[in-house]
Formats: sequence, C-alpha cells, structure tokens
Amino acid sequence: MTSEQRPAAVKVVVATTVMLSFISFWRAAAIVLSDLASSAYYVGGIAEGAIGKAAPWFILAIMLFSYAVRAIYIESCSMFVRGGVYKVVHEALGGTLAKFSVSALMFDYVLTGPISAVSAGLYLGGLINELGEHIHNPGLKVYPPHFAAGFAVVVTLYFWRKNIIGIHESSTKALRIMQITTTMVVILIVWCLATILKNGYQPVPLPTLENLHFNPDALGWLKGTVAPSITAIAILIGLGHSLLAMSGEESLAQVNREIAHPKLKNLERAGFVIFIYSMLFTSLVSFFAVMIIPDQPRQQFLDNLIGGLSMYLIGPVSLRLLFHGFVVLVGALILSGAVNTAIIGSNGVLNRVAEDGVLPDWFRHPHKKFGTTSRLINLIVGLQLFTIIISGGDMVMLGEAYAFGVVWSFAMKALSVLVLRYRQPAGREWKVPLNFYIGKTEIPVGLFLITVALFALAVINVLTKKVATISGLTFAVIFFVVFEVSDLYNRKHRAGHAQEMEKFRLDTHDDVNKEVVNVRPGNVLVAVRNPNRLQHLARILQKTDTRKMDILVLSVRSVTQAASGEFGLDTAQIFADAESQVFTEVVSLAEKAGKHVELMVVQGSDPYEAVVQTAARLQSSRIVMGLSPKLTPSEQGAQVGVYWESLPEPRPSLSLEIVLENEKDVVFFNLGPHPPRLWPQDIELAHKLWLDLSSRGPGARLHHRDVIGVALRRMNAELNSARAQEVLDDIIREVQEPGH
Repeated sequence: MTSEQRPAAVKVVVATTVMLSFISFWRAAAIVLSDLASSAYYVGGIAEGAIGKAAPWFILAIMLFSYAVRAIYIESCSMFVRGGVYKVVHEALGGTLAKFSVSALMFDYVLTGPISAVSAGLYLGGLINELGEHIHNPGLKVYPPHFAAGFAVVVTLYFWRKNIIGIHESSTKALRIMQITTTMVVILIVWCLATILKNGYQPVPLPTLENLHFNPDALGWLKGTVAPSITAIAILIGLGHSLLAMSGEESLAQVNREIAHPKLKNLERAGFVIFIYSMLFTSLVSFFAVMIIPDQPRQQFLDNLIGGLSMYLIGPVSLRLLFHGFVVLVGALILSGAVNTAIIGSNGVLNRVAEDGVLPDWFRHPHKKFGTTSRLINLIVGLQLFTIIISGGDMVMLGEAYAFGVVWSFAMKALSVLVLRYRQPAGREWKVPLNFYIGKTEIPVGLFLITVALFALAVINVLTKKVATISGLTFAVIFFVVFEVSDLYNRKHRAGHAQEMEKFRLDTHDDVNKEVVNVRPGNVLVAVRNPNRLQHLARILQKTDTRKMDILVLSVRSVTQAASGEFGLDTAQIFADAESQVFTEVVSLAEKAGKHVELMVVQGSDPYEAVVQTAARLQSSRIVMGLSPKLTPSEQGAQVGVYWESLPEPRPSLSLEIVLENEKDVVFFNLGPHPPRLWPQDIELAHKLWLDLSSRGPGARLHHRDVIGVALRRMNAELNSARAQEVLDDIIREVQEPGH
C-alpha cells in the first residue's frame, strides 16, 4: 500500500519464543549449583556407608575432577550454543548413540529431582521428630520415608508451576536459594573450625587400601572376587561411590543457551563459581562430619549428615538446635532447588531432541499464555512423580540408581568432544587444556585422559551397582525405543524436511505502537527477509549493548492490494513458513550472542515503506538493513529516503545503516535534514574562502558557516535562473568523481 492508501490500522504479529530471555552468570551458576551443591546433603553419608571413614578424600577427588569435566562442557558450548549431550554426541558419533546417551542422561534427570526432594523431606522429617522428642510431645512424630515422599511430591509440583511460567521466575528462585545457602555455609564452616580449635578432631583416614572398608552391598558383582583387594580397582570403587558429588554438570550446557553476553566469558565465570562453591561446601561437609561427630553416633546421621554435624558443634544446646533448624530449612530449599534444576535441564535436553525431529512436533508447541514448552515439562514432572511414588522415599534405592545416568552421559560427552577434535578441528573459541602438536597433528592429552577416567568410572559403576545397572539400562532402553520409533515415524511422515524450525507464540494486534512491542524509544530496527543473509543482524548483535538499547527484528510480509480489501490476511498467512525460517535463524544468532531481541512481522506492499513507517511509530533511532541484491547502497538509501520524506510532519530523526556482505563495510545515510559530511578537500576550500573573505572586510565576525550559508543560497538562486543547467552539470561531474 502507498502512504495515501494505508489504513489507520495494520495487522501486526509479534512473535516470541521460549528461549529468548537471557540471565547473568550468577543466575546460571545458581541454577547449576542447586543441583551440584545439593549433593553435599547426601553424598557424604552415601559414600561413607559404602566405603568407610576415608570417603571424604574420594569426595574431594571427585570435586577436583569435576573441574576437568566442566572444561569439556565449556569446549562443547563454545562449538554449539545448544551444546548438550545430544547435540555433541549426534555430531560426533551419529544419531543412534546420541539417542542412547540422552536416554541415560534422562535417567539422571528423572532421578535428580526425586533424590533431592526425598532427601529434603528426610531432613525435615528428622527435625520434626527431634523437636517432638525435645518438647516431649509423642504426637509430633512422622514416618520419615513416607513423609519425605509426600514432601517431594509437593515440591515437584511447585517447581512444575514455576517452570510453566518461565525461566526468569525459576532462575530468580534458584538465586535466592543459593544466597540463603551461602549464609548457612559460611556460618557452618566458621563454627566447625571454632569447634575443632577448641575440642580437637578425629583424623580422617588416608585413602589407602587398608583404610577402605567396603559394605558388601557396595561391591555388586565384584563381591567375593579378588578385584576389591587390588589398589587401583579399590580406588575406582571409592570414586564410583562418590561420583554423585558432581552430578548436574549437564545443566551447565542447558543453561548456556540462556547466558547473557559475553556468553563464553560468562560461561567460564559461571563454571569457576560453581567449582569453588561446590568444592568448598561438598568436600568440607564430609571432612567436618568425620572430624567432629563421633563414629558411633555418625552412623545414625548418614541420611542427615549436616543436621547431625550441627548438633555436635560447641555452644548452648538451644543455639545448636536453632542452627539445626536453619540447616534443615536451607537443606529443604537447596534440595528442592535441585528439583527445579532437573526440570530445566531435562526440558532443555528434550527440546534439543525434539528440534532434530526425534520427538513428535506436538511436544514443542509453546504454552498459549507463557510461551514455555509446557508439554515437555509435563512429561518430565510426570516421570519424576512416578519415581517418587514407586521409591516410597527410599534413599538407598534412589542413590544406587542415580549414578548410572550421570557417569554414562559424561563419558559419551567426553568421547564425542574428543572425536570432534579431529572431525571438526575448527569452530572453537576455547579448548580443554594440555594440547600438544606433532607436526600439524594435535594431540589432546588432557581431553584423552579425562575421557579414559570417565569410562573407567562408568565400567566400575556397572560392576558394583546392580540396582543402578538394571534400572538404568531398563529406563535407557525404554527411552531409546521411544526415541527410535518416534524418529522413524517422523522421517516417514515428513520426508524431505531438512531442518526443524523454532516454535513461536504469536500475538496479533491491529496496529503498530509502543504498547504492542516491548522496546524503548531510540531502539535499533533491523529489517530481515532472507534467512541466509543475516550478516547485518550479526553485526548489530555484536556491537549493541542491549542493556541500553533494544533491538527489534522486523520482517515485512508482502501483500498485494487485494489483501487490503474486505478480508485481510489471518495470522497464519502473515506468519507463514518464510517468517518461521528467518526468525529461527534470528533466534540462533541471538542465542549465540546472548542478547535479547524482539520479533515482529508487519504487512506491506512495499517493504521499504513498511520499515520506515514502523520505525517512525516505534521511535527507532536507526534502521539497519543488509545490502539489496538488486540495488546499490546509494539507490537503496534513496529509496528509504523517499518514504521518510512521505512521513507526516514532524518527521522523526532517523539514520539508515546498510551492512555489506562482509559484515565490516557499512554505508550510513542520515534521513532528512542533517549536517553534511564534507570531503577533506571541501573543508579545505571552505577554510580558504573564509580566510580570503574575512580579509576583505567582515574580519573576525565572519564564520565558516556564513561562507557555507551564502554558497547554498546562491546555488538555490542559480537553480531558479537561466544558469540552472550549469549547476546540474557541476553536480553530475561531482557525483561521477572517482571514489565518490
């Protein structure tokens, strides 16, 4: 439509997607720590019950090793924004092993929530029973396993609701939980050190073969064999039973998609915060428990290790009981937060699987109100609730099964990153350290050693944990079959479908205004049409600080005069496959940059006119376009300028930026009246004229602007005189000058 024919209202579609909100590295670290740090509440007791008093040394070793595993995740995230296990294994080893790996990982996530929530319930149930005994009220008593299971169901449903609402709400909750937990950790460490200084401590036995006392149930199929008496195997068994201390690493890869700019730097920061926090908290709790709590009473607190530790600190009984309550409260919060992390992580994993067409497209449709992938969240939470119910709050059952998914997903991820070092040597901003070269061949020693260690732990876990192996393999096989059948069905019914597109929630409005799109005045409007020509958007994402200036990405849906008649286009016609394709690429670029953009589609018979009209209504400061394949930059700028001139008075101040295909060269145009950018020779000539004229009479009262003003008025007069053709000839010669 032309300006004269344009109606007062034009149907507009605003598109939003699930993963286009970004969080700080502190929030990202809090989400992952809700899982990693929560293991401090139960891993010490589980490990000591399996291998004896030397368990703290193995937990410390696992926490140090977790930093090496975290390095693998950082490298994979530097290659793929959505760099979880499925994506990396699929790229390196193919779809079949990718499905197996993600099936094992899902077993990890399905158990993360229940084991954490049940542990929190056991802590809380233990406190209730202790309070009942303290105040001599026999009615204040619960059966811990059943109470824990009921508590876990309530917590799971709570975080189900929060994740349906969206990650901003959930990440805020995780951050608040970690802030409260940090307060408790600082008090606990200081109080434990004071207790040791006053009362002394029991030494923690060194992790030697004679100090390892394996529970018969902890040896699995190795029970009765000579293997546990071999030092290397005994150490691996000890590490295997402590492996739970670093569960949750995969959440880092899932949360990476949400980390704000600068993405890689913030990912490294989050990883370092996670390492320091989890190492201090998880390992110190285990050491302090052995050093402070006498051996006999400690066996009664293996399911409630931090709570038991708080009761053996120095100070009045009432103060210790009060702190015990605080410990249990924080435990309930952080362990419940791990439920949230499990939902977020598994939602990210299944989203990536669905994007590849392995799950039915139905699962990825956004929630009508909140825009989240609620159907995937419902599936995850349903499996977690089922696990809680069938376990009946039995921590031993949950604990034994948990490590299967953890170690096998880690091992497959490490192997895949190692393979990709050779299959895709380029495309990394960061690598796992310890790399050497023989000629031009890279030898990734660090990555190789980590991979070998993880597979060794995976094998030892299979041999020593019957419940984990049987239940884990059963779960993984069921999930694998579901993935495989779904994949075959999708391929059969969607032949030729090369790439999954992002799913968008669409809001239709009758006009373009600031209330429709959430952008501030002075925003940058980026016009997009071709999903393969988005160099200009990549440049703007790199250069723009979205904390100060919003980015609006606009696609114009071309319509004919017929579309402005009695029956306009509906939403599906305005936002069709072409718009889905281009905005899918836009979302990918925005995620890689870690910056938020707003997405909008408007109708228009001329894309340049629609862009200018939209920029004016939304008070944009700049329009950014790629170079048209049909026009030169000057012609494209002139076309936009024509439509700017047709805007009603007062016309806004706007600039046009045309980014060439190399992303480096840019052509700028100021639309409407603006100070001209003069060539150096023009400035030199103006100065020479000023010197000459000022010496002939005006003197110091003459300014350079006066010279320019007179010259412009004389040109205007000559254009309206018999000398007009001479002026035009001069202008044409100026435009045709080389380098103009």
